[in-house]
This record gives sequence, C-alpha cells and structure tokens, in this order.
Amino acid sequence: MSHGKLREDKTCLNCGHTVNEHFCPHCGQENTEPRQPFHYLFTHFFEDFTHYDGQFWKTMRYLLFSPGKLTKIYLSGKRQGYVPPVKLYIFISFVTFFLASFMSVNTGGDSSHGEHAVVDRNEKTINLQDSILNRALKDPDLTAEDSAFLIKTIGNKKGKQLADGLLGMTEDEGARAGTIYGTRNIAEYDSLVRAENSFIGKILRPYANKFFELKGHGKTTQEIAKGFITVFMHTFPKALFFYLPVFAFILWLFHNKKKWWYYEHGVFTLHYFSFLLIVAIFFILMNFLESSLSGQVWFNHLSTWIYTIALIYSAIYFFIAHHRFYATRKRSSLFIGLLVFLFNTFAFGITLLLLTGISILLIH
Repeated sequence: MSHGKLREDKTCLNCGHTVNEHFCPHCGQENTEPRQPFHYLFTHFFEDFTHYDGQFWKTMRYLLFSPGKLTKIYLSGKRQGYVPPVKLYIFISFVTFFLASFMSVNTGGDSSHGEHAVVDRNEKTINLQDSILNRALKDPDLTAEDSAFLIKTIGNKKGKQLADGLLGMTEDEGARAGTIYGTRNIAEYDSLVRAENSFIGKILRPYANKFFELKGHGKTTQEIAKGFITVFMHTFPKALFFYLPVFAFILWLFHNKKKWWYYEHGVFTLHYFSFLLIVAIFFILMNFLESSLSGQVWFNHLSTWIYTIALIYSAIYFFIAHHRFYATRKRSSLFIGLLVFLFNTFAFGITLLLLTGISILLIH
C-alpha cells in the first residue's frame, strides 16, 4: 500500500465521486495528494509492484518452487493475491537486462590480453630473429656463402618458423590474427569463395565484409567481439519478447484445442519465461561474484555445485510445470512435453541465428 499523504478532501480527483476511505469506490484511484516528495516517484513504483501485503513475494515463491501451480491458480480466477503475468514478465525482463548492461560477463581475464600477447610475441620474434642472425654471423668458421644463406633464410617463412618455435608459438599464429579463413581483406575473401565455389562463404559474405570494415577502422578483434555482445544484449530482449507467441503457439499445436485456449497457453508461457529470466539473473550475479572470488578454491567448488543444481532444475522445471498445469498422465505429459521442448529448441535456435546475424551487422 502506498505511503503517499492522503487528502482531507473526500472528493475523488479522477471522477468526482465521494471517497469514504482510502480508495475511490467508483474508479479505484487512491485519494492522495497530487504533489508528493521527489523520492515518492521511486518508492511508489516498488510499493505498487511488490504490494507490501506480500503479493509479489507470494508470486515469486510459487513461480520458483512450485512449477505450473502459479499458472493454474491464476487461470482458476484467484488473481487478486498475485502479480499479473504480463506485469511480472516485464518487470523481471527489465531487471535482467539492466543487470546484464552493468555487469560484464567474466571471461577469465582482460579482454584485450590475447591480442596484446600476439603483438608482444611478434615483437619478440623480430628481436629473436636478429639475435639468432647476429650470433650465427659471428661464427669464425662461417664462409661468405653461409652468411648469405643465413641472411636469406632468417628473413623468409622458415626462419620465422624457427623463431616462433623457440618462442613456443604455433605456426602462423601472429599472421592469422584478424583474418577469416586466412584472408586479410574482402578482396581475398571473395577470391577464395569464388575459387572454392563455397555456398556458405557466399552467405557469410556480408558478415565478412562487416568484419574487415571494422578492422579497417582500427577496431581490434576484442573490440569487435565486445561490440557484438553489447548489440546482442540490447537485441535479445526484443527477440525473446517476440518469441513468446511462438512458444505459446507450439503449445497450442500439441494440446486439445477444445479444452485449452491459446490465451491459457500464453499465460503458461509468460510464467515459464519469467522463470527463465530469473535463472538468467542468478547466473549474471554468480558471474559477477566469480570475477572477485575466482581465486578462492572453496568458492570454485561451491559455484560448480550451484551451477550444476541450477542447470538440472532449469531443465526439469518445464516438464514438472507442464505435467502439473495440463494435468495429463505422466507418460503422455512427458512425451508431449518433450516434443514441445524439442520443437521450441529448434525454433528458438533459428531465432538466435537470425539475431546473431542482425547483431553483427549492427556493430559500429
């Protein structure tokens, strides 16, 4: 319930009816002063959503620990004590992608370390080549022909392989940084695709062109990857939102059309996706903790167990919710649930591929 200051005037500002208590009996508006302290903007939002009477926490308890029960209760008509499905999904979605925007994914180190390491190795390669050449040329038994051969060899690929081997580098590791299929620009890429008549290469041509374009603007591979993740995270919630009706449609296909309406499948989908977003929040927070506690052995063991349990529970959650809500026999529920799960995995995989392609093209 809101802590806004109540008006002494009992006339509703919205519809003009008399307000005997806290809320107008005609339109339901709260009879509070229209002017409130600044902090009221924020406290009112959380109070309105969580309803200190326990509506939000009761909803979360059923959603997390009683798969399918929340949907069943809501569709039975008992809705006053629970957060509406759409409102719940939008709020959890907002929290998920707000956290994802401010907590970078832990990659186990500095994102630019790999590329700097290649540059450092290349510098060491040049220095080592010079050192090998200088030591060899100082050999008193070296003839003029041997000197000329050494100078020629140390500058070609075999000489570079010798230096790279002494440094512990793989063959052509430095040369391959920032290439696609070994090509260094779009002209080489097009030439390779034509030579091999590669169908996949033709499909990937716009993405290769984008990669080389960004490279031409001075972007490192790590910066391009970071840009992709940023665009992907901004695009993902939109794709997830638009996939909601697809998920509900697949549920509709595999269940009795007379018994179950599309609307009911939609409510089930909203609750299930809300659960998945909460799992995503959990993984984001765990990843954030790992960046600070990854050096602690006890935490590494604990996080492994936590991740394992969370993944197993997330995997079986759908089947428990499906069986509990649709109230079918266990074998029938498992079979239908498996078909729905597989169909949605395939459909959502295609959606993610399209999203990935769009994300790459939107990097700047």
